Amino acid sequence: MLRFKIKELIAEKEFAEGRRITIAEVAEEAGIHRVTLSKMINRRGLSTSTDHIDKLCRYFGCQVSDLVEYIPDELVSGAPSN
Repeated sequence: MLRFKIKELIAEKEFAEGRRITIAEVAEEAGIHRVTLSKMINRRGLSTSTDHIDKLCRYFGCQVSDLVEYIPDELVSGAPSN
């Protein structure tokens, strides 16, 4: 399963800039629909396009590995079997 670390990146950006950053702000500035961004944050194993990953990496100034983490299914409690 892939896990998006968007919440962590938002928290780091908030700390660095000394201000609150909303999901709506990230979505608007990154050029991603707010609902899509919310799904990336809240849904386990959500499939998304590489365009969304590219836009978020550009917004946060990060690498893909900073944004996405691979977690083997056997380590995810309650993971659906394939």
